[in-house]
Amino acid sequence: MSKTIIFIHGAWMSAACWDGFQSYFAERGYTTLAPAWPLRDAPVAALRANPPAELAHLGAEDILDHYTRIIQAQAEPPILIGHSFGGLFVQILLDRGLGAAGVAIDPAAPKGIITPPDAIRAASGVLLTWGFGHKIVHMTFEQFQFGFTNGLPLAIQQAAYDAYVVPESGHLFAQAIEANLATHSPLTVNFHNPTRAPLLLTAGTHDHTVPQSQVEANYHKYHQTPARTDFQVFADRTHWLIKQDGWEEVAQFIEQWLIGVAQGTAATAQ
Repeated sequence: MSKTIIFIHGAWMSAACWDGFQSYFAERGYTTLAPAWPLRDAPVAALRANPPAELAHLGAEDILDHYTRIIQAQAEPPILIGHSFGGLFVQILLDRGLGAAGVAIDPAAPKGIITPPDAIRAASGVLLTWGFGHKIVHMTFEQFQFGFTNGLPLAIQQAAYDAYVVPESGHLFAQAIEANLATHSPLTVNFHNPTRAPLLLTAGTHDHTVPQSQVEANYHKYHQTPARTDFQVFADRTHWLIKQDGWEEVAQFIEQWLIGVAQGTAATAQ
């Protein structure tokens, strides 16, 4: 198994959201990289104050091409770990033959998955923005509270919002909404791909942005492939489970799953 991990963040996030996971896996002998999406390689304050105009038109293929180049530049196929939209991108990249194994943490929906009501409400700030498909969109603190940190202490919610939340591409959300209506969508995954590298999907029981039912539906799409596909639910976890108190348990499960993949065994649920 590869000892290099590439972390892929999700929408609204600075790549710094992976700092805990990077430290955790680095301490265990992994080389870790958490490259930002295109147009995101700047401090959070700078992106909020002056987001690049091109961000309005950033699309899935731009992001996928960016990570493809990074993956192919590695000495060996790396492990891919993504959160939210990053988890969707992990699935697509694995389907394209990239990566030694992949972990999709609370992944956004590929083409073919129906979005539950809570997820629609979590995205309502974008959906209610006129012409959002051609604009830079912004997440308010209240929207972050509902979509990412519901139920967590106010001080933790505010600190997370201030430290990690950045403006986003409206075009990317338009692609997500149009995926199930389009004949060809960049958010398409071949769920029957028999040569795809091992994949772990995870869900949190308190996640509003990517509800557990959505990840379960995603997982069941893979039932006809012989490629290894595993699923784990984390109790009492919100969409912020990569930073929520106790995130180390999530990292530990992923670590044990990777060891199990290398040894051909199953990980043990926490």
